[in-house]
Amino acid sequence: MSLDSLKSALPDYAKDLKLNLGSVIGNSELTAQQLWGTVLATAIASRSAAVLRELAPEARANLSPEAYTAAKSAAAVMAMNNVFYRTRHLLSDHEYGTLRAGLRMNVIGNPGVDKADFELWSFAVSAINGCGMCLDSHEQVLRKAGVDRDTVQEAFKIASVIQAVGTTLDAEAILGD
Repeated sequence: MSLDSLKSALPDYAKDLKLNLGSVIGNSELTAQQLWGTVLATAIASRSAAVLRELAPEARANLSPEAYTAAKSAAAVMAMNNVFYRTRHLLSDHEYGTLRAGLRMNVIGNPGVDKADFELWSFAVSAINGCGMCLDSHEQVLRKAGVDRDTVQEAFKIASVIQAVGTTLDAEAILGD
């Protein structure tokens, strides 16, 4: 399975998604590790079996085993952190922000790949999961590491397109029109 089969599975009404999917992956200025780690982490975060089934093999082929595992780790830890920190941020009682989180997040400190790449993947997953606090935190770390805004934006473009493709394919599987 492949990116091409994923694009061909999209219905005619989602032509923009077909074009965007080809563009954000095929014309990316990201390094191969940044790109395919972002693709894998956001495919996992999209919760779409169809998207993950199609993109994971290409990600595996384009990533080292360490990077493949690190991208999965970014999706896993951010699935937890995005819920925790989004909830903490949304509560009107700001005292929760002073309490110790008490959650293990060791992989963030030692992801097994370039820290900036892991931060980029964590940022992209946070875009899908809608955690503003995590987005700000990861974006600041990326910018301090010298990652430019174009690179950061490319990560959330990939996240937005992969999420939209997953939503569309999942809806089509249910509607069957």
